[in-house]
Amino acid sequence: MQEAKNGASAPLYLQRCDGTKPACQQCVRAKKAEGCEYDDGKGKTRTQLLREHIARLEARIRELEDPEYVSPAVVLYDPHENSRSCSSSSSFSSSGDTSLYTSHSPLSFPSDSSPASPNTSWSSLQPSTSPSSTPFVPEIFFDDQQTRFQPPLELARMLLNIFSPHRRQCGLDVHMGRVLDTLTLSPKEQRHPVLMNAMYLWACFISRPEPLSHHEDHYLGLALDALREGLRDGEKIIDIIQGSCLLSMYFLSNGRILEGSYHATAAAALAVQCGLHINTYQEEVWSTDPQEQYDMKPSRTGVKEGERILAFWQVYNLDRCWSVILRKPSIIPDALDPRESINCPWPQDWAEYEAGHINVVSPFQTIRGFMGGEVSPSGFAPQAMRAKASALFAQADQLSGAWESRIKGPSMLLQETQALEGTIAQFVTTLTPLDQLDAISMEDKHTLLVAQTLAHTASVQLYRPLAQDDPRVFDKCARSARACVAITKHISDRDYKYLDPIIGPCWSYAADTLIMELETQESAWTVVETDVRNQITTLLYAMTTLGPHLPIVAIAAAKVQKRLSEL
Repeated sequence: MQEAKNGASAPLYLQRCDGTKPACQQCVRAKKAEGCEYDDGKGKTRTQLLREHIARLEARIRELEDPEYVSPAVVLYDPHENSRSCSSSSSFSSSGDTSLYTSHSPLSFPSDSSPASPNTSWSSLQPSTSPSSTPFVPEIFFDDQQTRFQPPLELARMLLNIFSPHRRQCGLDVHMGRVLDTLTLSPKEQRHPVLMNAMYLWACFISRPEPLSHHEDHYLGLALDALREGLRDGEKIIDIIQGSCLLSMYFLSNGRILEGSYHATAAAALAVQCGLHINTYQEEVWSTDPQEQYDMKPSRTGVKEGERILAFWQVYNLDRCWSVILRKPSIIPDALDPRESINCPWPQDWAEYEAGHINVVSPFQTIRGFMGGEVSPSGFAPQAMRAKASALFAQADQLSGAWESRIKGPSMLLQETQALEGTIAQFVTTLTPLDQLDAISMEDKHTLLVAQTLAHTASVQLYRPLAQDDPRVFDKCARSARACVAITKHISDRDYKYLDPIIGPCWSYAADTLIMELETQESAWTVVETDVRNQITTLLYAMTTLGPHLPIVAIAAAKVQKRLSEL
């Protein structure tokens, strides 16, 4: 028989213990079961576990206070198991697996030498490493409400609160209140681990250079593991697509081009496979049994459909914009065939979805209708303006490439180019004026700043192939580039850390156009206007200010600086 120290009637001497767990019968009868503890040689007592947990927390506090302090390996114990853990670290943070998650793209694409392309090749940028490759395992005990993908509740809330103001920066538009509410639910009722860990990853990333950023590789590894399992299981597919987009944006923001392009392509292909580009709201309503009582509560149906719509436009913006930057074909089709046509309604604010005010009569072919001049009453939310700007940006690049390849006759190309120029000009007039942006919410302001910049950069791209041969066309490019400069003057210092990474390449394109104008003036022996150089300096300031938050922009800013110094 084992002996135990218990709180029964004789506290000053040892009593016989029957070995029952979690409390012996002696203590149970004395109504002091909580004070019973004994060492049976098979596992750790409650006091031992608590002491070790406190020691780990103290080490964690020391690590946060002193970034140079390296804590020893963390040992996780499961209190629900009878046997003692013999592992010195969790299976998903072993040193043997770390290299998989911390590897970077060793390859680079050849730069595009076409005169129609900017001199700064975004596909050839060298990747930026994360602050630390040291794996991080939260000091937790796993229980029935936790999985290996889930951090402790308080840590999860903290990370989500850090991420929440930045969600549109990386293209995600979810109801964060609902996400937070799911943390206390069972794992099956929570959002998919790939989405959650991608958000935790971004929370660490935007915390640079704070100690929290040292845990990027941990959450990146969990997100990639969860993505593989999610694709195998096929559950919560919307979350998987959104998480894939966040992973792509993370890689792209850090200059890890191959990985970013891979996840962007996968997310877009998955969205098409699942039919997110189709307006299914009416089909879902009318496909039910007429005899069945259908639940028409707006807050339920609207939110569900709103998540689907917003997820599609997240993928669309990623696919269209970064396909232009990376010089690769876009994935999401938009053809005349109904199966290949984008019919998804324009995105709306979350308040509209919660109230059930969802646009169910979106015009057939949403993007093509917009390009043809159709006006949708629900197409003026900031998220919709951002999606329209992405469409214009991609279409301008497509027409620019058509001029180079001559796949169409010059007269037809000129007609299409002039039509798109008019569409861009009309679109700009529907945007909130720059001097009124401070009167709206910060997240809407940041969304519209990007929409404004994309629209003017689309004009730069549209006429780039003809600019070198036609001074009038080049003047249009230069005016659009100056419009991009004017937008930066409405960006405050606190705005930079919330800007969408796509704005960096747009500034690079504008700077390239202005540098071409400066080179032309110098080669013609004309008086160099200081205004042009000042405009370039303003853009360079914006890029160097954004660079510490987004490494990919810092790399491009260095290239612009080098080119400017060579003039």
